[in-house]
Amino acid sequence: MAAGGFCKLPNGTVVVALNLPSPARPEGSLRFLIHARNRARALTRLRNLGLRAVYLRGNAAPPTPDEITAVLHHPDGLIWRTAPVAGVAGGPDLVQELWHPIRALLGRPTAQTQTQTQT
Repeated sequence: MAAGGFCKLPNGTVVVALNLPSPARPEGSLRFLIHARNRARALTRLRNLGLRAVYLRGNAAPPTPDEITAVLHHPDGLIWRTAPVAGVAGGPDLVQELWHPIRALLGRPTAQTQTQTQT
């Protein structure tokens, strides 16, 4: 079961945050942020990308204000990064990973890489 949660925004839309197991590392997980009209549509967006068994049970890990800002400023409204390991305190040495568009995870080319390959 995925840890996650949601936050309803003043305009009626929601931001859903989910921690899902990483396909590359069995002990790691990925944090997904989805901006959508409602919770059902947010989960449908992930399911349409091939993440079929995605469910949101409860609101144990809602998105933080920084995460909400990140997903609202992204044109796709669907971003991810590796989730921090539970119990590890972040110090000055620990650099936080930046958010990635979903295309980076699925291996789909971006518009910039498409134009580079055509020239």
